[in-house]
Amino acid sequence: MQLYHQHGFRSVYTLTVHIVFVTKYRRKVISQTMLQRCQEIFKETCEKWDCLLVEFNGESDHVHLLVNFPPQVQLSKLIANLKTVSSRLLRKEFTVELQQVYTKPVFWTGSYFVASCGGVTIEQLRKYVEQQGSLK
Repeated sequence: MQLYHQHGFRSVYTLTVHIVFVTKYRRKVISQTMLQRCQEIFKETCEKWDCLLVEFNGESDHVHLLVNFPPQVQLSKLIANLKTVSSRLLRKEFTVELQQVYTKPVFWTGSYFVASCGGVTIEQLRKYVEQQGSLK
């Protein structure tokens, strides 16, 4: 997917970030089914924020997202919403699996990693995310 400059009311922009969320206590709880559901949740949530989930991948204890977003979106609020919505839905839909690992209603750590993608091409970042070991 080629990313083009997007047009706002008084702006032209291409804002892309690499985001990483890690499971609480780095527990290896993300199954292939959960990973697929995570992608759906993140895609739907991004669309509600007028953002685009460019790429997604992950392993049993963390996920990587590449997200395009408009300048009016406050990144910290978008990230908080992505984490909150995904945690709530995953805990609801995978209750049995997650209750065996977590006694409290948690899924992600309180922290996250985010980096702007100005120093490398999107294609380089996409290859990096794609090469992150998918669950086998």
